[in-house]
Amino acid sequence: MSIIYSERIRLRAVEREDVKKFFEWVNDPEVTFGLSLYLPMSMTDEEKWFERASAREPNEKPFAIDVRAGDGWRLIGNCTFFDLDTVAHSAEIGIMIGDKSIWNQGLGTETMLLLLRHGFETLNLNRIALKVYVDNPRAIRTYEKAGFIREGTMREAVFKRGGFDDVHMMSILRGEWEARKKEKA
Repeated sequence: MSIIYSERIRLRAVEREDVKKFFEWVNDPEVTFGLSLYLPMSMTDEEKWFERASAREPNEKPFAIDVRAGDGWRLIGNCTFFDLDTVAHSAEIGIMIGDKSIWNQGLGTETMLLLLRHGFETLNLNRIALKVYVDNPRAIRTYEKAGFIREGTMREAVFKRGGFDDVHMMSILRGEWEARKKEKA
C-alpha cells in the first residue's frame, strides 16, 4: 500500500518500531478516555496486536498517522478501517491520536478527511461509520467537521468508570462526501 498524504499528515503502514509509542499511548488514561480500552496493556499485548493487525486483509490493516516535523515526520497516532463489507460497500473506522501535544490543532479532522478520501476513492465504499462515546465532545466535533452525521444513540451501550454510558452512531455516505467536496472546490 502506498503512503497517503495530505497537507500536514501522512498515513503509512504500521511498523514494529511504532509499537513502543502505541504501548505508551494505550496506557495513558487521557488518551484512552474515548477508546474502548479499559485495562492496562502490556508490551506483549501491543506486540500481539501488531501481529494480528499485520495478518489482517490489506484493506483492514491499520495506518500509522504521522505529522510533518521539520524535514521529517513524527508519529502521532493510528487509524484503521474494519468490518469492511464488500457487498454493502461499507466499513467502520477508528482513530487514536495519542500524541497529546498536537491535540486541538485540527489534525484529527485532517486525518478523518484523508481516511474518507481513501475509503471512497480507493476502497470504493458507499458508507463509512463510527461509534463515539457521548461524553467525548472533542471527537464528536471532529467527526462533524469531517461530514459525519449522527444516526442515533445506543443507550447505555458501554460500561466505563462505574456506570453505563450512551454511544452515538455516526456515518457519512459517498454522496454526502462528494457534495461537500464540490462545495469546497
